[in-house]
Amino acid sequence: MSNDIRIKKGLDINLKGAAVKTLDTAIVSNFSTIRPEDFHGVIPKLILKVGSKVKAGEAVFYDKSNENVKFASPVSGEIVEIVRGEKRKILAIKIQADKTQAYHDYGKFDVDAAKADDVKTHLLAAGCWPFVKQRPYDVIAKPDKTPKAIFISAYASAPLAADLDFTLQGKEAELQAAVTALGKLTEGKVHISVGKNSNSPLASVSGATIHKVSGPHPSGNVGTQINNIDPINKGETVWTVSAQDLVIIGELLLTGKFNAERIVAMAGSSVEAPRYFKTKIGSEISTMVYDKGIAKDANVRIISGNVLSGKEVKPDGELDYYSNVISIIPEGDDYELFGWNKPVFNKVSTSRALTFSWLNPKKEYDLDTNTNGEHRAFVVTGGYEEVFPLDIYPLQILKACMYKDLDEMEALGMYEVAPEDFALTEFICVSKQPHQKIIREGLDLMLKEIG
Repeated sequence: MSNDIRIKKGLDINLKGAAVKTLDTAIVSNFSTIRPEDFHGVIPKLILKVGSKVKAGEAVFYDKSNENVKFASPVSGEIVEIVRGEKRKILAIKIQADKTQAYHDYGKFDVDAAKADDVKTHLLAAGCWPFVKQRPYDVIAKPDKTPKAIFISAYASAPLAADLDFTLQGKEAELQAAVTALGKLTEGKVHISVGKNSNSPLASVSGATIHKVSGPHPSGNVGTQINNIDPINKGETVWTVSAQDLVIIGELLLTGKFNAERIVAMAGSSVEAPRYFKTKIGSEISTMVYDKGIAKDANVRIISGNVLSGKEVKPDGELDYYSNVISIIPEGDDYELFGWNKPVFNKVSTSRALTFSWLNPKKEYDLDTNTNGEHRAFVVTGGYEEVFPLDIYPLQILKACMYKDLDEMEALGMYEVAPEDFALTEFICVSKQPHQKIIREGLDLMLKEIG
């Protein structure tokens, strides 16, 4: 039986400014910031307070609903600020980094001899558990559950995404250690998806089933791969881990150190020299974007993550916990007079009405953030189905989420999806509806009511 996965439905958005495969070391960030909002559904309970000294890898807070799930500091230093919002909600923990980094030593771990409970305990204690997510609900995995399978996508198909074949080079030992450890946590298989013609270091690891993926975006989304390999039914759980986080897990197992190092792509048409940086989780964005990146007065949108599902950050903001790309594109705060009523050659569309991107599918576009329209009621065009490869009705499930029909959401396949699976339908939506927000709220409702 072939393990090839060929996706036919989808849309490749070719943007200008892809990162050149050149690796620089970012300016060392003076501060590292952890934002609990990066961990959806987590209510943080602080372990340390302002003025406390912390080593890299030591826990800063834990999840109030599960004290075993700890969140580690990416750097060693001193906690200088706890930013709070309404009702004293913790918004951020800011750590001033030491000039010389010190790591908490968790000891080398014998992966081959370890049992499942040993692996789980070790990852929880060292703060690596937040890298393990679960479906349904797209939240941090519950440690007391056993997944039917674990999925890892080593193929990035999103616009301007970091090339994982490049960022994972030289990390074969760490990747193998992490995959071996994760394999002990499931009674099923560890599924790894790589590009059909890629040279991914993950393509040669043992203890996993390798799948070769081809086709337009969202073929690289782990949700698309789950739907094609082993769909989730009611009562089942699968776990997912991103390829970049395997390196951190593997290094912890091999060396005993929580090394929150990231290789980040800085990409986009507004970047002077798109390339890769070596930095750390939570580092200041300014340590990268002003180094042959953008002018300080540039009218641009900086996004931590890809342009479809990332989140806006300011130049004085920080890299979020899970992203490995900083996308920088023009801010779309200008409007074309009668732009809807003339032929368009410089925009991407799945429709052939007045838009001619279909004539040159390999053309690179310089798109901005302008939505080119206003929010309105859903218009039924059939366009969502053209770019949505999952065996699910996208419009119907969106409407079920909006009117909060739990039975219908469940019947339509809500257990399988995550907000990123609807990023493309949101991009092409003529109604300008916030699809990812709608799905996130639907998942939260199911988690609250069904658990």
